[in-house]
Amino acid sequence: MVNKDETLRIDRVIGNNVVLVQNLQSGKEFVLMGKGIAFAGKSGDTISGSDRRIEKRFRIDDQAEMVQYHLLLEDMDPEVIRISEQIIQMISDTFGSPPGNKIYLALPSHIQFVVYRLRNGMDIVNPFLYETKMWFKVEYDIAKKAADLISDTFGVQVPDDEAGFLAYHVHSAVHNVPVGQLVKFTNLINELVENIEKSGEIQIPRESLNYVRLITDLRNTVDRVVEGKTTANPLLNELTVHIPKELRMANELADLMQAHLGMNVSKEEIGYLAINLYRLFQTFELERPH
Repeated sequence: MVNKDETLRIDRVIGNNVVLVQNLQSGKEFVLMGKGIAFAGKSGDTISGSDRRIEKRFRIDDQAEMVQYHLLLEDMDPEVIRISEQIIQMISDTFGSPPGNKIYLALPSHIQFVVYRLRNGMDIVNPFLYETKMWFKVEYDIAKKAADLISDTFGVQVPDDEAGFLAYHVHSAVHNVPVGQLVKFTNLINELVENIEKSGEIQIPRESLNYVRLITDLRNTVDRVVEGKTTANPLLNELTVHIPKELRMANELADLMQAHLGMNVSKEEIGYLAINLYRLFQTFELERPH
């Protein structure tokens, strides 16, 4: 926490609204954010801890992250910083509150790498674009605007696949969920779907209602497992008799989840998985010609 009576020296102007400062009394470094806080400022200038322009402040306690932040700033295109500020403001305006601190490091780094890849003709492929659009609709809308901004500024064409990855960063910042965890969960759900298709000998069209319902059910299941939530299942004792095939498959899916998440999947959740599988397979059975 910055003491409002202390003096802060600007070590680096990151953008019009972001500066890296050092507390002259304690020697600790902070990132300060606020509208116009860096206007007409330069390295070596001082700011009072009581400056009314300071809207948000944070300290990167992890030394490795702070070193990474400094290295990032050394090579950062100022336009990347400017665009990142605009995108972060869009996120704040849309969700009504400032996003998490880590986006101030993660987003510029990501954008810089995206521009590098596109300028060097490297393809960006997102195998989970459809799922991202469905799960994170608001985040994807922001990401599309961000993609247009990047395209116009750097003279590149940011594809929809990249907008999907940007949506992950938006969701991560708003809900304080690491991007890596979002990718991990998406990979897991994709693997679960492939397992269901193989075991059930079916192919689920990716834009069908069946697919939307299935991945929504799977996503909700994964979320409940991670959060440690359990919902009573009054039909649990009857499933072994009435839908043994689906129950066996549900147990296989639970084993897969446990292997990926390192968390136990309750019998209640396995029961709900079995019911969802039965509903899915019945739909395919009705659609098959007899």
